[in-house]
Amino acid sequence: MLEMLHYDFMVRALEAGIALGITYPILGVFLVLRRYAFMADTLAHISLAGVALGLWLGVAAAFSPLLTIAVALLGAMIVDRLRMSQKLSAEALLALVMSGGVALAVVLFGLSRSAPVDITSYLFGSLLTVTPTEVKVILTVSSIVLLVLMIFFKEFFFICYNEELARASGLPVDQLNTAFILMVAVTVAVGLRVVGSLLVSALIVIPVLTALLISGSFRRVVWFSLGIGLLSSVIGLTSSYHLGLATGGCIALTAILIFVAVLAGKNLVLKFSKKQRITANTDKPALKN
Repeated sequence: MLEMLHYDFMVRALEAGIALGITYPILGVFLVLRRYAFMADTLAHISLAGVALGLWLGVAAAFSPLLTIAVALLGAMIVDRLRMSQKLSAEALLALVMSGGVALAVVLFGLSRSAPVDITSYLFGSLLTVTPTEVKVILTVSSIVLLVLMIFFKEFFFICYNEELARASGLPVDQLNTAFILMVAVTVAVGLRVVGSLLVSALIVIPVLTALLISGSFRRVVWFSLGIGLLSSVIGLTSSYHLGLATGGCIALTAILIFVAVLAGKNLVLKFSKKQRITANTDKPALKN
């Protein structure tokens, strides 16, 4: 396993994967508990449109991540504005914006006259295509997002727990919601080359679902999600290197396997506990009249 650390591209992929493996699940906790899990997919497809726009305009590779982030932020602001209008349900709104992002990406990829590009690296992730610039951007964005979440953890938790009560208590709910959506958009945009736009939501959502099987405490769910996301990233990246498979697919499958293992273990524990209770009740002496 250590031999892969001799390659610069693998070191870069691990640095990026570890940063995203920590940041994505923490953001995912707030998204899943607020039933906005579909948001990650929507913003990922909008970010893909940003990649396509860069290819169409012939933007230099060094500036392509910045353009992708800009498009993701624009899409996030559109989502936020439409959400605040309250004229559409959350699911319908996200489906609308995601469809528009995919359509725009397909059209722009078709219009691009640049050299042929391996689009699959953006769709499913790739170890070889992660550049030093992208790693620096990922580490910077992840650090800023984690810092903001630490500072406003109580506020985001309050909004997640009861938005109306948080609003009544005087919290700037709309501003915090906008800031959170923008953070998700930026983090999703910078991780496309590692995880892939089609699988980015797996690293955001699945670790959280697994953590919810283990504990109902909010803080514990955050920590368990972080650990599961980090483990999924490291194992997925290592598997991708040794098997020569798409990075995002390996990471997503690892997260799913962990979920299945935890679910199976929990069912076995519950079944054993139920059997023990039945045995204990059977062994009790019968009461005589």
